[in-house]
Amino acid sequence: MMYGQILHPHSPDGCFINVNVGGFKQRMEHNVLKQFPQTRLGRLLCCSSKEAVLELCDDFSPSEMEYYFDRNPRFFGYVLNFYLTGKIHLVDGLCIVSFFQEIEYWGIKESHLDFCCSNKFHELMGLAGEKCWDQSSDDLQLHSSDSSTEELSASEEDIEMFEGSWCADSRRNIWIQLENPGYSTSAKVMAVTSLSVVLVSIVAMCVHSMPDFHQVDLNEKEIENPVLTFFESLCVLFFSAEFILRLAVAPSARKFLCSPLNIIDLMSIMPFYVTLACDKLDEVENTDLENVGKVVQILRLMRVFRILKLARHSAGLRSLGATLRHSSSEVGQLVLFLSVGISMFSALICFAETESKESELQTIPIGWWWATISMTTVGYGDTFPVTLAGKLIGALCIICGLLIVALPITNIFNKFSKFYEKQRHIDLRQSNT
Repeated sequence: MMYGQILHPHSPDGCFINVNVGGFKQRMEHNVLKQFPQTRLGRLLCCSSKEAVLELCDDFSPSEMEYYFDRNPRFFGYVLNFYLTGKIHLVDGLCIVSFFQEIEYWGIKESHLDFCCSNKFHELMGLAGEKCWDQSSDDLQLHSSDSSTEELSASEEDIEMFEGSWCADSRRNIWIQLENPGYSTSAKVMAVTSLSVVLVSIVAMCVHSMPDFHQVDLNEKEIENPVLTFFESLCVLFFSAEFILRLAVAPSARKFLCSPLNIIDLMSIMPFYVTLACDKLDEVENTDLENVGKVVQILRLMRVFRILKLARHSAGLRSLGATLRHSSSEVGQLVLFLSVGISMFSALICFAETESKESELQTIPIGWWWATISMTTVGYGDTFPVTLAGKLIGALCIICGLLIVALPITNIFNKFSKFYEKQRHIDLRQSNT
């Protein structure tokens, strides 16, 4: 329905302007426009030069005092009705986003919506906002599939980088087989072999920590188990050969070394060689190397990074990494909420338990530990309140912990679900190629 098609034909004092919106012409009086000076047409009356006029309209004819606007002529009928009644109505069949853009262009505020359309407008805008967020999340997943989720496929950009380089065809073929397990049977065999070696390395590392497999020499000095050392060396040699081969055939060495998964591969290899070098230096008596033993222990601990190599073969781990990377704000909010709650409840529990000799919650630092395990619902039971007031505070602490943890976790879980579905789609597409 069109409103206000015909305004007053002319003003008594002849003060009017001619408006042409997409071929729809209308004469509008100054007195009508002056009622809404903040709108686009109202601002035209304050322009003192042609340049200022052209900032508000698409074209202008000084002889005819006609202003041209390349906008929707159907919607302009509703704009005319707004100048007559002071209220704007929703347009049937027009997208709510387009409607918002139109009223924004003409300088009409949301507060000018009539009461019959206001609630519907805000409801539709809310639905549109949710769809836009979902679309932006999908675009983000698509954009970050190569970097964040480490998509294990030879992208077209990588393939094109081989053109003109040395041994382009051979390197391209090896690169595709290493990066895309679904490319051929040999590629699947290589992927399964790599995964098996990673699992063997993790098992060997776990067994190495068991006292039953420790050995000592004649001087009662602890030495490495030869069987475990053999498996350890074999796995590291395989990892080293695989890393060097990937680096040699990579289309871009710089891009390869900046990849998160490849950095993990390097960190899982380097401790072994650095440990060998430290052991050699430790054999030489040197007072400057008295702390070499501690350095070796730290380096051996870094072998735990081999567990992260499973991310190359697991869509779930890659999705988890991408989720944490893109959920920094949610994680920050979670830490902030917990910090505030822990600080508050540690002080309260210390005040409630300070007069009880049986309670261990006599200081705020101990209260921090108790509040942390209570708010995260872990509850080790090593420290607990004994007074009635302390127990009430403890119950309140647990309830608040459940609510605080649940708030940002929902957003993080939603992001993980989307990243995981995207990664599964990528892996399925690779296996079918």
